[in-house]
Amino acid sequence: MTRSDFDKAPILVLGANGKTGRRVAQRLDAAGFSVRACARSTQPRFDWNERSTWEAALAGVQRVYVTYQPDLAIPGALDTVSAFFDTALANGTERIVLLSGRGEEEAQAAENALQRSGATWTILRCSWFMQNFSESFLLAPIREGTLALPVGDIAEPFVDAEDIADAAVAALTQPGHENRLYELTGPRAISFAEALACIAHESRRDLRLAPVPADAFRAGLIEAGVSKPETDLILYLFTTVLDGRNEKPADGVRLALHREARSFEDYARRTAQSGVWNA
Repeated sequence: MTRSDFDKAPILVLGANGKTGRRVAQRLDAAGFSVRACARSTQPRFDWNERSTWEAALAGVQRVYVTYQPDLAIPGALDTVSAFFDTALANGTERIVLLSGRGEEEAQAAENALQRSGATWTILRCSWFMQNFSESFLLAPIREGTLALPVGDIAEPFVDAEDIADAAVAALTQPGHENRLYELTGPRAISFAEALACIAHESRRDLRLAPVPADAFRAGLIEAGVSKPETDLILYLFTTVLDGRNEKPADGVRLALHREARSFEDYARRTAQSGVWNA
């Protein structure tokens, strides 16, 4: 395949409806690249649990952005993504960019599988997304005014999904990111209480963080209709990953993009203007 053919081939974006996949697909499309954004609801359809859907999504593809739902930490994820890497390479894919989780042993096992696969790879090892406060399970309780979480004073250098998308697009389309691992975080670590106070300030609302035991948090998620597997994942992240191991910010955004990472204050200000926390 010539360089021209490589550049013209569609770029596969998995998790096209997710926090980062949607942003990556939008950026690639705006830049004039051929994009094949896939999820369970698209055509072609892509489902991690139905391997028969993989080859149609991969047909003619040279580059792939991989996000695994719901998370690389769940049981069976390693076997599934390893099989996908093999299928992608067998179908002619050359470059794979993987979204990974910081401080998750299971995610790092998936990283290792990609590094051994024979693909040209880039790994984006990310801290907690800022967008979990506005596009995920934390949104509803924030709208209600009280965020009950099984956390103490642990700080997290939350990362903006906009930075992740910028890094993913750079890795997919620009030279210099081959076989690189970037740890993507925000510029400083803040506690959940500080994050909520920032949201309260920008949205001009009274918001309260209420620490709760893990069992009570689990019961609340189930009562709210969150599935058991997703509940187990959320509890794992709160009780295992948020233990202080990820408090130190990393410089992955600067290394990948040659600029500083977006701050939580910038995210809160920008998101408050959308009105999503006031609905």
